[in-house]
Amino acid sequence: MATSTLSNNSNNVMVLSVVLLVAFVAPIYCFSLNPQFYEHSCPRAQEIVKSVVAKAVEKETRMAASLLRLHFHDCFVKGCDASLLLDSSGSIISEKQSNPNRNSARGFNVIDDIKSALEKECPQTVSCADILALAARDSTVLAGGPSWEVPLGRRDSKSASQSGSNTNIPQPNNTFQTILTKFNAKGLNVIDLVALSGSHTIGNARCTSFRQRLYNQTGNGQADNSLHQVYANQLRTRCPRSGGDQNLFVMDFVSPTKFDNFYFKNILASKGLLNSDQVLLTKNEASMELVKKYAENNELFFEQFAQSIVKMGNISPLTGSNGEIRKNCRKINTN
Repeated sequence: MATSTLSNNSNNVMVLSVVLLVAFVAPIYCFSLNPQFYEHSCPRAQEIVKSVVAKAVEKETRMAASLLRLHFHDCFVKGCDASLLLDSSGSIISEKQSNPNRNSARGFNVIDDIKSALEKECPQTVSCADILALAARDSTVLAGGPSWEVPLGRRDSKSASQSGSNTNIPQPNNTFQTILTKFNAKGLNVIDLVALSGSHTIGNARCTSFRQRLYNQTGNGQADNSLHQVYANQLRTRCPRSGGDQNLFVMDFVSPTKFDNFYFKNILASKGLLNSDQVLLTKNEASMELVKKYAENNELFFEQFAQSIVKMGNISPLTGSNGEIRKNCRKINTN
């Protein structure tokens, strides 16, 4: 009898332990991101995003790089929560006017078009944060880059952080260590840094982003000695000492609209446009080796880029009952 009672008690303890374990694990599982998140609630969501992005990129090739950049600039501030998309209103001070975004972040109208189409298909179901993640993937593929499954289920922030945008997003003239520190703060390592920098294989940069390299990098009035001098002279023709701040330059002069590894080949030739590009080769041995590997092996670069952007897309997402699903990506919902 005593043995039977002990056995029953042991079984009860085991059952209780399993129940507690499930109760502890289940919320983590439910609130995690999942590529099939909209499979039942909005089965055509990914198809709709892809269609609108394809039309936008067909109309303007540069839009692929712009949409990819929005995802990056969103995730590095408060996590991947679409805070970047909010316009200034009431207590919200828009991240669009921060130093990294002012006069350069673009593609918001495309995100609006995607949101509008999704609201007609399945109202208040697909978050703006997930739209940014999907648009980044589809833009990369349309430019000839790799594809990846996008984990979904993010919700939208009810606030923005212009100060966070000014502080957390890597800047063109940052030192290598500053850039790496900003990546590390988001749980990303040097491999992620180099691979994600490869997105600069498409898109443009403004003259103001690299003028210092051309004229006064070290304070002696000369061009950066890590920059190919013939290339520097070519850049000077359209990027003078003053004026022309908004003049655009392709970041990969070999294949500016194709997502490939020429970005890394250009860096090896001392023709990285931004200081933040060239320091990947000159200021850190680990990043230098990665630049060489990706320059030699496009497939390796694609594989790591896909892994790193999924990792970046997992930075502090709002899930479960946190945040909201905005009806309009530019403003929070009103009760």
